[in-house]
Amino acid sequence: MRRACDGDGDAWAALTRRYTGMLWAIARSHGLSRPDAADVVQTVWLRLVERLSGLRDPGRVGAWLAVTTAREAERARLRAAQWPPAAAERRQPAVERSPERVYGTRERLGRVARALEELPERCRRLLRLFAASPSYADAAAALGIPVGSVGPTRARCLSALRRRLGDDF
Repeated sequence: MRRACDGDGDAWAALTRRYTGMLWAIARSHGLSRPDAADVVQTVWLRLVERLSGLRDPGRVGAWLAVTTAREAERARLRAAQWPPAAAERRQPAVERSPERVYGTRERLGRVARALEELPERCRRLLRLFAASPSYADAAAALGIPVGSVGPTRARCLSALRRRLGDDF
């Protein structure tokens, strides 16, 4: 982080490689569309550049990014709720596979999505965050919970999801 503050391009590249996936996961965990999540991620990187000199502990940049992303994503979610999505955003591109495989994949994904939606909001957000493999510290910062609570909470959420999916999944 200190090298990035001094203008080192390689340090910036390392920062973005390390944290961009986490930022996307946090933004998407708020239910944002892909374009809205992209806007949030870009805004968060801009906020970091604007506040470089004001960061008290550059070693905690991951936590700062996680919290800032969660806040920006919530703002974007509230803005997006005021406008219906465009037809192009609702359409998903076709994937070249056999009809049977497409159906099976969609059926499984649909079951997981329905089971995930039945979970409490906190579990949904936590599991979506871990889809991008953030650190426990970053997940804790994004969710506003102690680091020591992340593992047990994750285990309870996964257990609840498995129960909803049933034994045949």
